[in-house]
Amino acid sequence: MSGIFTPFLFQSAVQAISPILLASLAGVLCGRVGVFNLALEGQMLVGAFAAIVGGYFSHSALGGVAAAMAGAVAFSLVLAYGATVFRGDPVVIGIGMNLLASGLTAYLLRVIFGVSGTFSDPGIVGLGRIAIPPLIGMPILGWAFGRQSVLTWAAFALTAVVSVVLFKTPVGLRLRGVGEQADAAETLGIDVARYRVGTVLVAGALTGLAGAQLALGAVSVFAEDMSAGRGWIAVVAVMLGRNNPLYAAAACVLFGFADALSINLQSEGLPNQLTDISPYVATLAALVITHRRRTRVLKPPAEVDAATPGETATTQRAVH
Repeated sequence: MSGIFTPFLFQSAVQAISPILLASLAGVLCGRVGVFNLALEGQMLVGAFAAIVGGYFSHSALGGVAAAMAGAVAFSLVLAYGATVFRGDPVVIGIGMNLLASGLTAYLLRVIFGVSGTFSDPGIVGLGRIAIPPLIGMPILGWAFGRQSVLTWAAFALTAVVSVVLFKTPVGLRLRGVGEQADAAETLGIDVARYRVGTVLVAGALTGLAGAQLALGAVSVFAEDMSAGRGWIAVVAVMLGRNNPLYAAAACVLFGFADALSINLQSEGLPNQLTDISPYVATLAALVITHRRRTRVLKPPAEVDAATPGETATTQRAVH
């Protein structure tokens, strides 16, 4: 066990949590305004590709992050207007966007850089790590946060910001009203379509940051389909958190540790075919446990009170 729970495990776990957390915050915002965002995988992939393109041509990590946000926001226009102005099914739109992102980034990789599969270049500047001397020497906490990128810290800070905005500000009240009672919000003079479009675009910027963390965080490289299911895991985190950013963040911590643990187990000699499925096993297990708990809570009183005639008579005599 000492070979598994190492400083590398905690550091890689926080790195794995960051993109999933940023994407889940995007999903939470969309869910609060009544748009179910299944396109997190594709938005993250587009953000990762745009980060590499921006970093390559600007020779700056800041340029890469800005390009990632711009690219993901532009890509999110499909969902923003498709699900609101044109009243399309967000589930169908989201699945289509994921397929489009996979093919589009692979095609543009060949067109722009003339390669396929993977692209890296020494001219691409990655995100620097912020070293905090007081934390570095501390066990566990120092291992996890002693040397992380600025986007990792931004992911946790944005979790708090989104929570405050949603539950403590008038803007958050309007956003929740748009998602829960759109007709009532319209009667109060709130432009539902504008709020939904704006929220989806802000969510796109968050997924752009998630893609930038993937492409520029640990290594400065882009690989086809490098999001590798993280967007889908973020969707599950949103569902488990019931559109609450703090609960979704807790789910992201679970999935991030499962991802990091799979890498550590692989280094211990376990086959990668077995270790690669651990994040998805944790995801499915969390879904099953949550579903069983919800089923118990939502169980109709009629099912609880149902009893045989003999049991009913016995109960009535006991009451009398």
